[in-house]
Amino acid sequence: MQKEIRRAGDEFADVFEESGAGRTTPLAGDTVRLETKAMGCSWFVIMNPGPPRQVMVASDAFDVVRDAEQMLTIYREDSETSRLNKDAASSWQTVSEELQKFLQTCQRIFDATGGAFDPAVGALINLWKQAREESRIPSQGEIEEALAISGMSLVLQEPEKQRVKFDQDGLLLDFASIGKGYGIDQAAEHIRQEEIDSFLVHGGQSSLYAAGEHQGHDGWPIGLKNPLFTEKRYATILLKDVAMSTSGSNIQYFRYEGKRYGHLLDPRTGWPAEGLLSVTVIAPTATEADALSTAFYAMGLDNSVQYCDDHSRIGAILISAPTQGRVLEPVVKNFPSDRLFFES
Repeated sequence: MQKEIRRAGDEFADVFEESGAGRTTPLAGDTVRLETKAMGCSWFVIMNPGPPRQVMVASDAFDVVRDAEQMLTIYREDSETSRLNKDAASSWQTVSEELQKFLQTCQRIFDATGGAFDPAVGALINLWKQAREESRIPSQGEIEEALAISGMSLVLQEPEKQRVKFDQDGLLLDFASIGKGYGIDQAAEHIRQEEIDSFLVHGGQSSLYAAGEHQGHDGWPIGLKNPLFTEKRYATILLKDVAMSTSGSNIQYFRYEGKRYGHLLDPRTGWPAEGLLSVTVIAPTATEADALSTAFYAMGLDNSVQYCDDHSRIGAILISAPTQGRVLEPVVKNFPSDRLFFES
């Protein structure tokens, strides 16, 4: 674990003075930042300068993240998820109360998105990984075979008995599209219980939870990267007591016979999702934000807008591929305009 004092903008946005609308963009100030590795990526707890006790609280929050990782990872044979993947097709498996509640959350988001979010597609993910290693794309037949043994509709749950069973041999859970969000929420809850009101928890490159205030602002200024030119930023967003997650395939993709294939799959078709360039979701919890940013990327612009219309607590910044030139035209839903600062 590393401790460092720096400006909050170092991680999330280069400080700049004026937004495109002529408003003063909020500036980031000094912070105390702790860093560790978990879930295969870098994690940060970032706080306003304060008493030394904060460092211990942040360190303990990382332990909470590792507990979540131990429950959800598919890369350790002794995790609860690995045990389910191994045994749940043959018989009912008793699970912890924590995992049972998490699976119910997954089921709820699966239902609400019409299957655009689906963590029970490990077989499909493995197929594409294998094909990429072999420098090819899967055949439609292979995709249909993987889809036949995938889907939350095949995950049977009996919450009152805390047990789970798979209704299909070969079904595999893979929580890559929601696990970091869940870990962020667990860490944030721990920090709050220690009576620290202002902080950031950042997991990986794309998901975070912002609590309280920073540098005299009513929230934390977070930079949004330009999906066309990732070394640049196109906006700053002021977040308070909400989570944010961004999804896109502008960095992780591969080419085959001249065509570009992104890493984000549409679990309904089995093929990489297309249509949107970038999706940023703002939600009450990082679990929701993480899952919905992936789902919206698969759902496309119109369906994502409709989801936000039906769920007022979910905000989104949706960017389609530019049709003329390279000018981004974000569609913003359910987020106050006075907290969003586009760069000129």
